[in-house]
Amino acid sequence: MTDPSTGEAQGLPATSWLKGNAALAGRYLHLSVVLGLLGGLLIIAQAWWVARIVNGVVFEAATLSQVSPWMIVLLLLFLLRAAAVWLSEQVAFKAAAGVKIALRDQLYAHLQRLGPAYIGNAHSGELSTTLSDGVEALEAYYARYLPALSLMALVPLAILASVFPFDRISALVMLLTAPLIPFFMILIGKGAEKRNQRQWRQLARMSAHFLDVIQGLTTLKLFNASRREIAMIAQVSEAYRHSTMSVLRLAFLSAFTLEFFSTVSIAVVAVLIGFRLYWGEMAFMNGFFVLLLAPEFYLPLRNMGSHYHARMEAIGAAERMVEILAKPAPTSPPVKKALPDLCHIHVRFLDVSYRYASRQTGVHHLDFEIQPGERLALVGPSGAGKSTTARLLLGFLQAGDGRILINDMPLDTLDPDAWRQHLAWVPQRPHLFYGTVLDNIRLGMPDADESAVIEAARTARAHTFVKQLPEGYHTRVGEGGRPLSGGQIQRLALARAFLRDAPLVILDEATANLDLESERQIQAAIDTLAQGRTLLVIAHRLNTVRKADRILVLQNGCIVQSGRHAQLLAEEGLYRRMAQAWSGRT
Repeated sequence: MTDPSTGEAQGLPATSWLKGNAALAGRYLHLSVVLGLLGGLLIIAQAWWVARIVNGVVFEAATLSQVSPWMIVLLLLFLLRAAAVWLSEQVAFKAAAGVKIALRDQLYAHLQRLGPAYIGNAHSGELSTTLSDGVEALEAYYARYLPALSLMALVPLAILASVFPFDRISALVMLLTAPLIPFFMILIGKGAEKRNQRQWRQLARMSAHFLDVIQGLTTLKLFNASRREIAMIAQVSEAYRHSTMSVLRLAFLSAFTLEFFSTVSIAVVAVLIGFRLYWGEMAFMNGFFVLLLAPEFYLPLRNMGSHYHARMEAIGAAERMVEILAKPAPTSPPVKKALPDLCHIHVRFLDVSYRYASRQTGVHHLDFEIQPGERLALVGPSGAGKSTTARLLLGFLQAGDGRILINDMPLDTLDPDAWRQHLAWVPQRPHLFYGTVLDNIRLGMPDADESAVIEAARTARAHTFVKQLPEGYHTRVGEGGRPLSGGQIQRLALARAFLRDAPLVILDEATANLDLESERQIQAAIDTLAQGRTLLVIAHRLNTVRKADRILVLQNGCIVQSGRHAQLLAEEGLYRRMAQAWSGRT
């Protein structure tokens, strides 16, 4: 099951989790079973009327006028059964659609609660496969397998109850042979289930690998490693093909076994009826009625076997979903203090430490403050703790030790959404969502009017190139839209920050990987942005921190130096070594 308040899985295996979420289908799943049972009852009535018509024509010499009313009834039964089957399928798929929407919402909401700290460490290709193909794989489980599971018991019981008064021997044969079909289905299915779970894990890993390759395609070309990667992709694909074929082999074996036992069982019933008809121990109408129902008796069992692979596929897909939902999200204590409108923000880190569970890096005993209107830069080698510090301030991570104070109010007592209303964040690689330039700039301020957006773009040095686009601010960009250069995307991200007009701005090296002209324009926009605001700049290139009021140098999660650019260059230490290394590269 899933906790409805948090969306977290309660430590259950995938099978129990899938069954527990059947409640999300509401009344549609039960209605589908009722309609399926109605279809089964109509089959019984249909078989009775067919047997009656054939018996009347063959043995009672009934004329067409005599059997015409019976045939009209039979036609109505055909139409009612077709309508019941069609409605049952439609309702079942509606139930499955409801479950898919609810589960996808739960997964998205839980990933948002887990925050960038979890998503950044997960393979994006694997997450995409889980949220798209994985959720879609659950449709057949709820639309076909669960209704078939109920009908496997209800319809044969109804047929058995109808056959027993007319032919106890055939009813006994059906009763004894029916358990063989689900027994062998489960026996074979257990092996296929494990292989299917392994296949889903391989698919997730393959998706993650393919996405990594696509994202690093330029680098592979530059280092002439594309041929080696092609061979690796071929190897991974071949392994997945073998895994898929092994699952299909077992699935075909299961289908063959079900067909074999159902065919043999029907043949036994037919032979017994034939001998008793020959010896005159049974009326033709009764025997024909039972013979017509024999295939229908085994049909729900065979359908169950054909839909059993949907259960296996759903279990394989659900494993990763259960793992995601079982991951505990950071919890915040109840809000103890109201967050007033802050025009000036004073930040204090008091002996703050944080360590990631998966690795030893993090930050240790950070003790510093950011004065209102100050421009503070964080520098240091990769893994020094710069991004972790920003995530702590954004509220994406909760400090393990120490406290973060915002205007003397503990950050963990503030409403996260209200706190982030006072922030603007410009990442190193901003993302453009599919939509117009206008929509992308007012991402954080959806109600902003167009004139405010244009003014923000003008201040961010983006207005000139936006006006040159085919439809100006209404040009579609992002995935599937018009491609933009890295510098243009970065200026649109700065325009978001200008439009938000937040008192605290966090910049994660906004000038990285840009040409000199783009870097010059963005640096000028940052200088404008810094006026009257508090800036926290995460710097990977030292030429972007020269104008900082204060620079904190981090190493292994600790602050090792603090001061202005000229002061730190004059000291022997990490900053000077980094500056010398940077000068050597340029």
